[in-house]
Amino acid sequence: MRAASNSHRGDGWRVLEILGHGLRALVMLAVIGWGVLALHFALPGPRSLVVAVTAAWAAIGAAALIAPWLAGRQASRSRWHGRSRPRRRPLVLVVRLTFVLALIILVTWWQGLEPRNDRDWAPDVARQLSVERDGDRITLHNVRDFEWQTPSTAIPRWETRNYDLSQLDAVDMVVSYWMGPAIAHTLVTFGFTDGRHLTFSVEIRRERNEAFSISGGFFKQFELNLIAADENDILRLRSNVRGEDVYLYRVGLSPQARRELFLAYLDEAERLRQTPEFYNTLTSNCTTIVFDMVTRIVAGLPRDARLILSGYLPEYVYDIGGLDTSHPLEFLRSRGYINPRARQIPYTAGSEAFSRAIRDGVPAADGGILHASSP
Repeated sequence: MRAASNSHRGDGWRVLEILGHGLRALVMLAVIGWGVLALHFALPGPRSLVVAVTAAWAAIGAAALIAPWLAGRQASRSRWHGRSRPRRRPLVLVVRLTFVLALIILVTWWQGLEPRNDRDWAPDVARQLSVERDGDRITLHNVRDFEWQTPSTAIPRWETRNYDLSQLDAVDMVVSYWMGPAIAHTLVTFGFTDGRHLTFSVEIRRERNEAFSISGGFFKQFELNLIAADENDILRLRSNVRGEDVYLYRVGLSPQARRELFLAYLDEAERLRQTPEFYNTLTSNCTTIVFDMVTRIVAGLPRDARLILSGYLPEYVYDIGGLDTSHPLEFLRSRGYINPRARQIPYTAGSEAFSRAIRDGVPAADGGILHASSP
C-alpha cells in the first residue's frame, strides 16, 4: 500500500513537472515573440540591420528554450543505460545567461524609446493644430483642407480659421468602416450656426512613406496626432476617395457639454504639441481618447467592449442615450449612410454644400441628450 501511495505521489509530481515545463515554454515563447515584433516595428536603421538583430534575438531565445529540453533528454538516456546522472553542462547555463542578458538589453532599449514631434512626417500629418483663445473667440492654426485626388495624393492646404463658441450648435459622430464590421475610424464634427463645420480626428502620425499597421500600433511605431479638418477634406477622403463606408450620427449633447467637448479637443491638441505620445492600437486610439475626453464631461459613462471594437460604437452611444432613441438604431444607420449623397457633390474649396448634403435626411438627436456633469 505504501509503495502504491509513493507511486501515485511520484506520478503527481511528474505531472506537475510537465505542466511547469509547459508553462515556462509558453512564457518564453511569448517573450521571444514580443521581442521579435518590437525589433521589427521599432528598431531604427537599415532594413538589413533590423533583420540581423531580430534574427539574433530569435536564435538566442530558441537556444534558451531548447537547451534545457536537450539536457533533460541526455539525462534520461543516461539513466536508461544505468549511468549516473551527468552534471548539468555549463553550456546550458551560458545559453540561459545569454538570453537573460539579451532580454535586459532589449527591455532597456524599449523603455528608452520616446515619442517625438520632429520626424520627417507624411504631408497630411506634417503639421499640428495650434490654438489661440480670447473668451469665446477661437483662432485655430493648421486646419487641414486638402483636395484629395487619390488616397495618397492631394493638393495641400493648411488654413487659419476663426470660430465663435457662442455659435456652436451641433455635434455629430462619424464612423468610417475600413476593415470589416468591427473595425472603424471614429471622427467627431462640430457644427456652427453660420453653417460651417469642423471635424476632429485622432490619427496616427506616420512618417513619410510609412503605412499604417494594426500590429505596429502595439509596438510604438507611430506617434499620435490630432487633426482638425474641413469635412470637404477628411470625410470626402473616406467616402469618395478611399471608398470606405461612412456613417454620420447626430449626437445629443447639451450646449454646455458641446462647448466643453470642443474645448477638450483643443486642450488635447495643445497637450500633444507639448508632450508627444505614442499611438496604441488598444489603449490610445481614435475612440478611447475621445471616450476619455467625454467621461470628463459626462459622468457615469460605462466602459464597454464596443469602445475597443469601434465598429460597434454607434450601438454603444445609442444604448447610453446619446442618439435619437425615438427611432430604431437601424433607421438612424440607414439615414446616416453618407456615401451616395457625398459622391454627388464635387469638391469646392470653402463650400458647405458637401456638409449640407451628407446631413440631408439624418434625424437630429432630439430623442436623447447627454448633459455635462459640471454646473
